[in-house]
Amino acid sequence: MVRPGRDRISGAVEVDECYVGAKKSGKRGRGAAGKALVVIIAEVVEGKKIGRIRLQQVLNASAESLEGAIKQAVEPGSIVWTDGWNGYNGLDSLGYIHEVVREQSAVGNSLLPYCHRVASLLKRWMMGTHQGAISHEHLDYYLDEYTFRFNRRTSHHRGKLFYRLIQQAVAVEATPYKNMVKHVRGRRPKQHI
Repeated sequence: MVRPGRDRISGAVEVDECYVGAKKSGKRGRGAAGKALVVIIAEVVEGKKIGRIRLQQVLNASAESLEGAIKQAVEPGSIVWTDGWNGYNGLDSLGYIHEVVREQSAVGNSLLPYCHRVASLLKRWMMGTHQGAISHEHLDYYLDEYTFRFNRRTSHHRGKLFYRLIQQAVAVEATPYKNMVKHVRGRRPKQHI
């Protein structure tokens, strides 16, 4: 569902991360065990609406991981709003106008409302549509699907969505199922009754 050579987001964007996965006791936020970290990039349109989004699963909240996701999705020269997490400190040197919205990076008041709204809608979609049964190994495919749907949510021509999907399916090399599940969970033991 990702168009080859798609445009990067430009202008003003919010960037934040969220953890997705099953409920587990223990630490919330950065450092939560057994959850996947997703970077959310939301374009701010006219100061009051969410434009396009980009979602990407990253290994951790290090500067290397976060900056890589931002470089892939955001045009240099754009204004990037983040929280005070140290992983975002190098954005100015990469050619972005980095503005820290809040100094604390801890869970608390939402000063990045567009990213938090996208995170909430993403989690609700995962629980409602997929009943939370999304493995970390396949998460990237689900994030691509959600991004495709979200970025076309205001389309007045619903038939064009199917047309765009088919157009992109032809332009992108097929990914066989055996490659998607390769080395994911190993073989299931056969049970004989």
